Amino acid sequence: MKAEAADFLKKARHCLASAKGIAAAGFLDVAAGEAYFAVFHAAEAYIFERMGKAAKTHRGVRAQFGRLTQHESSIDPDLVSFLTQGYDFKVIADYGIGETVRSISAEDTNLAVSTAERFIEQVLSLLAEL
Repeated sequence: MKAEAADFLKKARHCLASAKGIAAAGFLDVAAGEAYFAVFHAAEAYIFERMGKAAKTHRGVRAQFGRLTQHESSIDPDLVSFLTQGYDFKVIADYGIGETVRSISAEDTNLAVSTAERFIEQVLSLLAEL
């Protein structure tokens, strides 16, 4: 594995651990956003390993990861779609204010954290196949 991909995976694991700790402290929106970043960095690891360069934007990560995994029968499509759903959590955590913004529930946060954990494991499995 390329050193940069390994660095992205290390960051993904750090974000996952942070998400778990933050959720336990009751900051659900921040925890869900951090779970998204765990997925984002794991996707970056896969992209870097396959392409030799990182995507530059969140949209670029979603698009590139989707393209690279579209023919991977072993990847759960729900994991790929979490790159979009998780980004919504990040936006709520970072910018959400006022009553018109939906809050992130404990159920959403738990799902985000468990999905991030599964996503990282899936990326590790995909990387092992390369």
